[in-house]
Amino acid sequence: MFDQPFARAAHWLGATAITTVLCATAAQAQPAREVDYALPAQELARSLREVSLRSGINLIAPSEIVSGKQAPPLNGRYGARQAIELLLDGSGLRASFVGDALVISRAPASAGSGDAAGPQTAASETITVTGTRIRGAAPVGSSVIRIDRNDMARSGYVTTQDILQTIPQNFGGAPNEGTVAISLDPNSGKNTGNGSSINLRGLGNESTLVLLNGDRPPLGGFAGVFSDISLIPASAVERIEVLADGTSAIYGSDAVAGVVNVIPRLRFEGAETSFRVGTADGDSQDLLASQIVGKGWGSGHAVVAYEFYRRSALAASERNFVTDDLSRFGGPDLRGPYASPGNILAGGQTFAIPSGQDGTNLSPADLLPGRVNLGDGWNMVDVLPMQRRHSVFAAVTQDLSSWLRVYGQGLFSSRHFDGRSRTISDTPRTVPVTNPFYVDPIGTNQPIQVQYDFGADLGRERSVGSVKGYGLTLGAQADLGRWTVDLRGNYGHQQEHNSILNRVNSARLALALADPDPATAYNPFGEGGSTNPATVDFVRGSTSSSNRGTVWSSTLRAEGPLVSLRAGDLRIAVGAEYRYERYRDGKTISDTSALEPVILPPIPLPDARRIRAAYGEVLIPIFGGGLTVPGFRRLDVSAAVRTEHYSDFGTTTNPRFGVNWEPLAGIRLRGTYGTSFRAPSFANLRQDPGTKLLFAFIIPDPQSPTGQANILVERGNDPELRPETATTWSIGTDLEPAFLPGFRANLTYFSINYRDRITSPAANLFNFLVNRDTYRAIITDNPSPEAIAAFYASPFFVNPFGIPPDAITAIVDARLQNLSIVRQSGLDADVRYAFDALRGHAEIGAAGTYIFKIDQAFTPTAPVNNVVDVLGNPVDLRIRGRALWNNDRWGASLFVNYLDSYTNLTNVTPERIHSWTTVDAQISYRVPARHGPVSGLRIALSATNLFDSDPPYAAYNLGLLVTGYDPDNASPLGRVISLQMTKSW
Repeated sequence: MFDQPFARAAHWLGATAITTVLCATAAQAQPAREVDYALPAQELARSLREVSLRSGINLIAPSEIVSGKQAPPLNGRYGARQAIELLLDGSGLRASFVGDALVISRAPASAGSGDAAGPQTAASETITVTGTRIRGAAPVGSSVIRIDRNDMARSGYVTTQDILQTIPQNFGGAPNEGTVAISLDPNSGKNTGNGSSINLRGLGNESTLVLLNGDRPPLGGFAGVFSDISLIPASAVERIEVLADGTSAIYGSDAVAGVVNVIPRLRFEGAETSFRVGTADGDSQDLLASQIVGKGWGSGHAVVAYEFYRRSALAASERNFVTDDLSRFGGPDLRGPYASPGNILAGGQTFAIPSGQDGTNLSPADLLPGRVNLGDGWNMVDVLPMQRRHSVFAAVTQDLSSWLRVYGQGLFSSRHFDGRSRTISDTPRTVPVTNPFYVDPIGTNQPIQVQYDFGADLGRERSVGSVKGYGLTLGAQADLGRWTVDLRGNYGHQQEHNSILNRVNSARLALALADPDPATAYNPFGEGGSTNPATVDFVRGSTSSSNRGTVWSSTLRAEGPLVSLRAGDLRIAVGAEYRYERYRDGKTISDTSALEPVILPPIPLPDARRIRAAYGEVLIPIFGGGLTVPGFRRLDVSAAVRTEHYSDFGTTTNPRFGVNWEPLAGIRLRGTYGTSFRAPSFANLRQDPGTKLLFAFIIPDPQSPTGQANILVERGNDPELRPETATTWSIGTDLEPAFLPGFRANLTYFSINYRDRITSPAANLFNFLVNRDTYRAIITDNPSPEAIAAFYASPFFVNPFGIPPDAITAIVDARLQNLSIVRQSGLDADVRYAFDALRGHAEIGAAGTYIFKIDQAFTPTAPVNNVVDVLGNPVDLRIRGRALWNNDRWGASLFVNYLDSYTNLTNVTPERIHSWTTVDAQISYRVPARHGPVSGLRIALSATNLFDSDPPYAAYNLGLLVTGYDPDNASPLGRVISLQMTKSW
């Protein structure tokens, strides 16, 4: 019996079949579309873009090889291929099909030619598309999302991470600067360097493989939990290719949800200077300056790029939805008792310290019994830190002969951050009777406890640090007839330093609170600023830490035709890889608990991991070329397999199969099937005491008369973690009907069956007792007094709410562990229509993802819980619509971003989080050629979130952290207006 998502897929396929029939007659009658052209002599890039828009053909023209070239006039009626060949005549370039795309590359030249256009071997110019090792082919069965230079320029976004956030398949619930310690994602708290990652399908950033020109970058974050894409300068990027499908058979065991390949501008020719300034409400500003220079000679090419980026911090006070007090939105006031003035705890009672006084003349009669002063943890805190980055990218190729070339590329990035951060937890401080400002509210002459916000004196805690990343690739490529053999080595290293300043040193604070001298004693009884500055500096503490991740790999691969068939060449690719990964934690200097700073040893982590891999891939053309029959214009089948041996987890083998079937021109049906594997990361395997956290907490409980329950929670890593495995499959269609020129549609139904997925139950902390059946395996109701006592006696126990042992009703095992089932299915769509309008060229379209289900269960016998549309998980529907227009000078773009509504289950009563729509817009002007020094200058005025739409209200309650919006799905920046000038030389 079909389940609902499968039934929807069946209905959708039926609709596709009907569309196929409707398109058949027109497709057969119009095998090639011709268009009237009247193009003047102009820049080649502009002429190619106009042909692409008018004909509807998918054209890939790398800017580095078309930049600076002029196109002849084009007048007459031509098909797309013929028009492009006429434009390329005499340019040293050629056009060839790669899958459904027409790719512009350098034409081959005879040995010894002195053409300065660049390297001469045709094979060196053949493009390899993400998702396959077969050169000159697109991945069979899959649709690749491409973001090129034009897309990036039109978007209004300036960093690689912001550009990738616009993809509907990407879920923001992963490490990025906006979710540092403010996310239900377990890896966000490990983002020690305020970096950014990508999380395809919401399956976790560790299940998305990130590549830089096909190579793995170094590991970032604590224990190397993600690849930091914020270190990649967007000005050096030619295009980004995203394949949201399991590709472990191609790239290895991390590509469960898909792969993101950032491809640099390796063949850029000439020079380009860019400068941008942007501003957001609340005095948050950004600045970017970049320069790229490229030069080709008869046998080689070199390119160097530099980028500087800076964005100032965004204060939480500038956004009214970033607060602990949610009452203005109709929610609860979740401010805590650590305030200034604070509160006195004595005799089981709470006494609020009055405001408007400095604590030097406070008497018991002044105190307010039974009242509590409340403090907002977001007071004087930055929701986004200051970021400053310098990046340098360089690449060089050199032909040593007509068949052998060597190449290399390197990237260096240095990023600094500085932001005021929240004090995650605090504790009441004991004030002895010797303190000259001591006040005894109950007359016992005994020490009292004070809940006080020390940030009023010390300033807010500041997270200050740096991240430095290095990457180097060297290789040699030999063209042996129609075969290519490639040997390459890659090295990557990333180092992070992080300091937290303005922390309270508990040992020195105890001395200052016990000091009888009013001139030097610490005074916690006022509104702040009542203590001698020298004493404040004496109490001021800090922590600093560092870590580093290293990866190096070597690869030997060969690719070429095995045999010629009537439908084309049967091509294969084979290869072997060796990869070494290591992460090391540095020493931590802690100045928070002893009179003098203490040097703590590095956190023990698993030893280096070594992976040996071998793979093979075959592309079999069954129909096409010289062999076609009715209903089979083209039929391609691919198969790939990859075997990997892990030094710590053994061997895994993953296959992948793909098929493309074109029954008629303009109609393609496709499908894929494969398996994937991901071994636990270094962070997952950590078992030292630092991983353990035991705490008492209050969560919703529908079975309790009060609606709440006091529980004990254990967090950490399960020592019995197993590797993850997944089965993925997809079916889709690509439509380009001849009767509707300029129209293109890509639809893909995907299914992911993820077994033994490693995840943290703590992400659903507030649902443990609301959904008891789901979490029954980790809940112990009515625990024994001995079990409770063991928690309270543990050195890792924290009790922020002061819950007594006899009030505990349950214990929850919320350690990181294997979930037995995660099943996700959904539909990706991208539809566009290009046409001529207003003496220019226009395009309207939309890309979106609809998720039917994300079923989870802890054990095979536990109930399945669908978590799509639940806070902390992906929303079912994300759409990014677009309307574009340009002529030879002016350009305009409009993007509409839609996020569907979803549900917040962290409260006793579920709350609906409203949908969110934002608009991005840009208008640009390009100075035409022959205008002196300003020729080729492009000026763009952009606005992201044009109407300054606030994120929808969401009571995002993590217990010790609260905010009024969902940082996984929304940015707090608001409207950003920018002006960018780019000059080609």
